[in-house]
Amino acid sequence: MSTAYARELADFLRNRRSRLSPEEIGLAPGPRRRVAGLRREELALIAGVSTDYYQRLEQGRDVRPSDDVLTGIARALALNAEETRHLRALARRAQRPPKPRRRTRETVPESTHRLLHSLHTPAVVVSRHLDLLAWNSMAAALYPGIGHRNALIDMFTHAETYGRCVGWRETVLDYLGFLRAAVAADPEHPRAQEIVGTLSIRSEEFRRLWARHDVRESVHGSKVFSHPQVGELRLDWDAYTPPGRTGPILIAYTAAPGSASAERLQLLATYAAQLR
Repeated sequence: MSTAYARELADFLRNRRSRLSPEEIGLAPGPRRRVAGLRREELALIAGVSTDYYQRLEQGRDVRPSDDVLTGIARALALNAEETRHLRALARRAQRPPKPRRRTRETVPESTHRLLHSLHTPAVVVSRHLDLLAWNSMAAALYPGIGHRNALIDMFTHAETYGRCVGWRETVLDYLGFLRAAVAADPEHPRAQEIVGTLSIRSEEFRRLWARHDVRESVHGSKVFSHPQVGELRLDWDAYTPPGRTGPILIAYTAAPGSASAERLQLLATYAAQLR
């Protein structure tokens, strides 16, 4: 019987096959191709498996691919290292779905609250599904009206967030990578389904990007903010996850010492003090 984990694996395989053109692997496109990307039989041949076996994988049926088979499929799909790790993780969960567990509300430990408010730079704590759980005064100054919101929903549905984040697309792709990892770990989680469902209804761009099954293991990056009081800030961000857990996640924003953005962070601190 197909499980949610097997369906997630199947969706990933179908998407990746549809994005690989015949020309990329030296095949003539042909005048009568009716499917986007490679045919199943072409992919199976390159991967070194039977067409029937590969078809069962894409249908989410009960199969148990070996490491060698997964290596062949990853090579045939031209997956990068991150995507290959994702494929293997999906296959493991599809073969041995985790036992049903009680889902508990994610909370922020008191020690994390103390750390958060001791930082002299914007920082937030988010759940594995990117719900904002806690933030410090610098983050509140950087994101006016931050409230108990969801970072990904904000990026797609709040015009002020869109306007403040200059590198919108890169940020969205990072956030989608966070959510994709959470869905892969627990595809039936009610909060994940709620977020994906909400954004699928409200944003065509989300539907398009989510359907791509892009994989990112981002733990750091950079963002440019256009702040009405202090000007443009180019900030690096780093995500810190507790060992052995999938959330909550502490994300801190910093600027290179001596940079214009570091000076503007000082201005932001003054602005934050005025808001208290």
